Parts: sequence; structure tokens; C-alpha cells
Amino acid sequence: MSEPIIFRDDVTVELIKASASDADVIWAARVSTAGEQSMDEIGEDPARSAGLINYLARERHGSPFEHTSMTFFISAPIFVFREFMRHRIASYNEESGRYRELRPVFYIPSPERKLVQIGKTGAYTFIDGTPEQFEITVSAMKDAYVVAYESYQKMLVAGVAREVARAVLPVATYSSMYVTMNARALMNFLSLRTAREGSHFPSYPQREIEMVAEKMEAEFAKLMPLTHGAFEKSGRIAP
Repeated sequence: MSEPIIFRDDVTVELIKASASDADVIWAARVSTAGEQSMDEIGEDPARSAGLINYLARERHGSPFEHTSMTFFISAPIFVFREFMRHRIASYNEESGRYRELRPVFYIPSPERKLVQIGKTGAYTFIDGTPEQFEITVSAMKDAYVVAYESYQKMLVAGVAREVARAVLPVATYSSMYVTMNARALMNFLSLRTAREGSHFPSYPQREIEMVAEKMEAEFAKLMPLTHGAFEKSGRIAP
């Protein structure tokens, strides 16, 4: 018997492992002038370190930020991952519908999710939908998901290969993946996938990928507070 269908309106992000600190940026930057003595300056005055990191971010000297690594485990709808993988400065490994039976977990928007698009492509905003629009949206999604998963199960029971049967499942099916990025790549991702006042280049991300980005940014800010602060001060532009 197949599992009961689950509907979710959230995403989850877990920091699995990291080798990422502000000190990593400092020693990488100082090697250009201090050579083998660059490691000796790691314990210096934090204010001086902040000044250097702010300089690197402001002047877009980006390579010192690459000597870091953060690996996240993310659970989100497949359509989020399709957008995510447009960012090619990262490493990805995603759950495979060829090798395992996909679970019946599907995305529905939360009541706070704005539903109505106003304006043309490239110059638009989203506004709240009416209660009736929200009800129609959730009902239509759930109906479609139930039919799709029943069809998927019907093919699997008949002996059809998983890689064929999965074709009926929607991109709102939840998947999971590991993604590994350095700090420079992550700042590039955040600059494009979060909407923030004060950003030098405004961005208009889809809300669901922004939900993932916000959770990743919270982990980044804890690991590298000086670097995150410099990112904010420079208008959220990746160095």
C-alpha cells in the first residue's frame, strides 16, 4: 500500500559541514604581501580584519572568499532545484527518481504566498490573492497531485521502471539534495535569489527559492559574520 499523500508549504535547509570562517579570507588575502607569515596574522585585532574584508568586498577582490566551503542538505520542490541549478558555481547531488521510489510529498502555497502577478516580464510585482483564488489554487493542486501519484503507483505496480513512471509526477514533488558552495559563490546566489532593500542591483526571485536562500544566508551569517556584514555594506554584490 502506498504512503498517504503529504502537502507542505515550507522548505528545509540544514548545514551539514563547513570549513568557512572570516579568518580563511584574511590569510588568503594576506599571502600576497606577507607570504608564509600570512597565517601569523589570523589572531589580529577584529576591527582590522573587518576593515580588510570590507575592502575586499567593496573593491571586488573576490578570490580570498573562495577558500571556504559550506555543504547544505536541502528539501524543497523540484521546481526550486531547477532554478537553483542555473547557478553553476556550486556542486550538486540530488535524490534520483531513477533509483528510488519518490515519496508522495507535494508543495502547496501558504496563505501568505502572493498569488497575483502585476506588470510585464522584467518589470512586475506580486500582490495578495483573494481567499477564493487561494482556495481554487490549493484545491486544483491537490487534485492534480492525487491523480498524478495514483498514476505513478499504477505504473510501478505494473512493473514499469521508476525512470519511466516518474514522468507523470509534477515539479511540485519534493526532492532533496546536497549543495556545496564557497562564500563567493554563495554571495552571488544570495544577490540574485533574495529581494532586499538596499541592494545595489534589485532582484526579483521566485518566493520559494528565496525561502531556501534566506535559510542558507542565516547559516552563512553565523559562520562568517564579518564577511556577511561586508556583503551587506557593499550593496549585496558578490565580490
